[in-house]
Amino acid sequence: MERPVPDPLPPERFRAATDAIIRSVSSVIDGKPQAVRMALVALLAEGHLLIEDVPGVGKTVLARALAASVHARVRRIQFTPDLLPSDVTGVSIFHPGSQAFAFTPGAVFANIVIADEINRSSPKTQSALLEAMEERQVTVDGTSYPLPDPFLVVATQNPLEMEGTYPLPEAQRDRFMLRISMGYPDAAAEALMLRQRDTANPLAALQPVVSVEDVSRLIAFARGVHVAPTIEEYAVALAQATRSHPDLLLGASPRSTLQLVRAAKVWAALDGRGFVIPDDVTDLLEPVFAHRLIPSRTAAGASRASDPVPQILERIAASVRVPLAVR
Repeated sequence: MERPVPDPLPPERFRAATDAIIRSVSSVIDGKPQAVRMALVALLAEGHLLIEDVPGVGKTVLARALAASVHARVRRIQFTPDLLPSDVTGVSIFHPGSQAFAFTPGAVFANIVIADEINRSSPKTQSALLEAMEERQVTVDGTSYPLPDPFLVVATQNPLEMEGTYPLPEAQRDRFMLRISMGYPDAAAEALMLRQRDTANPLAALQPVVSVEDVSRLIAFARGVHVAPTIEEYAVALAQATRSHPDLLLGASPRSTLQLVRAAKVWAALDGRGFVIPDDVTDLLEPVFAHRLIPSRTAAGASRASDPVPQILERIAASVRVPLAVR
């Protein structure tokens, strides 16, 4: 079934609404404007967001602040080793009175789903999100149930070196449009956090600044941003370069190319432009591609850094010809 087309949104209303969301989330996540912007890009580009970092730096707070800023149905799933796939997707339960099975929806049936510490559950439970994230539906006992629209998964995970974690399979990572890290706050932001949270939780004071209908209109507006054929060819060239690079065992998938362009359209709209430029693509290259790529053993062994992929992507971006005509 095709989704209804929302009423056209004037550019000034797009800017006002997105600024309101950014201000709302930033009132809780101080000193992390890039992380806040990336979360908004994932929402408006109809993707999903993976936040990876050490405990205690605000991963879950960012996810909850975004959810609290949107007047939509929000569910939080705490991923633990004993979590079952049916807890996520739902289950059919037999009712003796009617002598029939009835479907009970799981926690994934929401507009924004916070998958907290997703890599603390087993791969079997992690895979329960695969169909939901890609096809926006859940199939139980041969029957498919559509998920709400819009639909966003914001997952948090700890680094793999942490005790009790399971690596996300490649197919799972590929379904996340963006992966970001929070990083430690600077001294000023950390001092402000101490003052703000001394007597109250700032999340409790957050009120929705846009409705779910507003989000659908914002998504439709961003979808209409123009992408010139040369920009599309540029994105494809970057993806293909990862597939033939000698230092990469696994390159970017065609899904990642599509998501790179979708994210670039939102990036351009947030900058007040109705068209995508090469900088929009390169700004998002690492957040969209890096978590999907697997370095070769030679590259991983030769790199002094813990992750050689960002350096490889920098070399790829420098080697691919940048288009001049973009409109």
